Amino acid sequence: MADLVETAIAAGNFNTLIKAAEAVNFIETLKSPGSFTLFAPTDEAFANLPEGTLDSLLQDIPKLQKIVAYHIASGDVRSDDLVQIKEAETLEGSIVAIESADGKFKVNNANVIKTDILADNGVIHIIDAVLMPAMVAGK
Repeated sequence: MADLVETAIAAGNFNTLIKAAEAVNFIETLKSPGSFTLFAPTDEAFANLPEGTLDSLLQDIPKLQKIVAYHIASGDVRSDDLVQIKEAETLEGSIVAIESADGKFKVNNANVIKTDILADNGVIHIIDAVLMPAMVAGK
């Protein structure tokens, strides 16, 4: 099996996420052993950000680093686990809210559109929006 980065690249719809992870030196983290859960926004999710937001973030590496880290949780949290939890701590240090209803999941305000894409070092859940940690969203 491939690691999280190789799996995301192979999927083909996470180019912006990979570009952001590269910009903040998170590729090595996502390739490292151990297990991680990546809540991965699609390229379309990034495209839905207000105009100019992504370019602005790519110029503000500390803020972008917080945002990328906010999409990664420690451990291999699969859909069976998501049903049982209400929140997950991210590598950024904040908590994301997990909602489960009728077999569907939400992470904060993002819908999980596909769960349990397995990789050597964790799992990817595809989400339809970019998550913003409170300290970044409030600015």
